[in-house]
Amino acid sequence: MIPGGARAPAPRDQAPVQPDPAPPLTATATPTSSHPVMDGYALAGTALGLRGIPYRNGGSDPSGFDCSGFTQYVFAQYGIALPREVREQFRVGKAVKPDDLAAGDIIFFTTTDPGPSHVAIAIGGDEFVHAPSSTGVVRVEHLSSSYWSPRYLGARRVN
Repeated sequence: MIPGGARAPAPRDQAPVQPDPAPPLTATATPTSSHPVMDGYALAGTALGLRGIPYRNGGSDPSGFDCSGFTQYVFAQYGIALPREVREQFRVGKAVKPDDLAAGDIIFFTTTDPGPSHVAIAIGGDEFVHAPSSTGVVRVEHLSSSYWSPRYLGARRVN
């Protein structure tokens, strides 16, 4: 290339060099631009900013949240669409080992039913923020607590 964008003429004995074509998209491949880059600490900060909001069954906005409505709302603030139901959110992203948990990962528990039935957002260390049961408000808890530790099911990293 010549500065300014014009192509240098090809030597007479060579064909012009063409750029490699982009590989075709497959059913599982998507353009990078469709995956916003997420700062896990910023996301955790947004989640923490919602502490004190009451639990509301089916709630998915700051007037009240249920657990999956809470995670869906927080991630949406960063342009990331999560499914609405806990079991569907459990299928999103990549599995994360407990020792590799980072701020912004979503954490799943088995509480009311076998399999994933509660979801929360890791904020770092041993802590997570979530919208617990009908008598609770959005709050921080510890993974190592006697209640949550035996109910831990797994974690996912969305990006």
